Amino acid sequence: MTARAQDIAEWIRQQVTVAAARGLVVGLSGGLDSAVVARLCQLAMPDSVVGLILPCHSDPRDEQDAGLLARRFDLAVVRLDLAPAYDHLVRDLKTVFPQLPPNQAPAAAPAGGTAPEPSANIKPRLRMSALYFVANSLNYLVAGTGNRSELTIGYFTKHGDGGVDLLPLGRLLKSDVRALAVELEIPDEIIEKPPSAGLWTGTATSSGT
Repeated sequence: MTARAQDIAEWIRQQVTVAAARGLVVGLSGGLDSAVVARLCQLAMPDSVVGLILPCHSDPRDEQDAGLLARRFDLAVVRLDLAPAYDHLVRDLKTVFPQLPPNQAPAAAPAGGTAPEPSANIKPRLRMSALYFVANSLNYLVAGTGNRSELTIGYFTKHGDGGVDLLPLGRLLKSDVRALAVELEIPDEIIEKPPSAGLWTGTATSSGT
């Protein structure tokens, strides 16, 4: 283990101790950041880390890559398909708008533009609810996957992937995370994969909304 990985792993271990917790929960998206965080948590707490695979109308490759990481490092994982809960919630939420006065109806898309998709950020918020349910049940902490580059420009969903107990990559730029991934022997398929939050087709990530 490199000195940088050792330092972060020790910091993670200290946070768990201070919180009087028993371990760590990490959402496995199949992406680079979550892979690095999961491995760092495993180095800090070898027998007390659970990875959650939480597909929600997701690209099948994301789940495949999450599984690849889990197998590579013998990481305990659980899977929960959030698509049924997401579909039910979005369907019910849309029934609120007919109850509003006409002047308060949802805004239309501007000419030549596209309207924001409010349902997209429900996905990371559902995932965080699942992460905290498991974490609270086990007296574990939720380890977030945001890095310094994302945090600086608001590349996250409030109360979703932005709502966590600790951020092991919070001081690392994306380039630092990539270099650390190589040091930690994260599979090349994950290191070389283009980043995506998987919120809707064509998006790179979520952004502070």
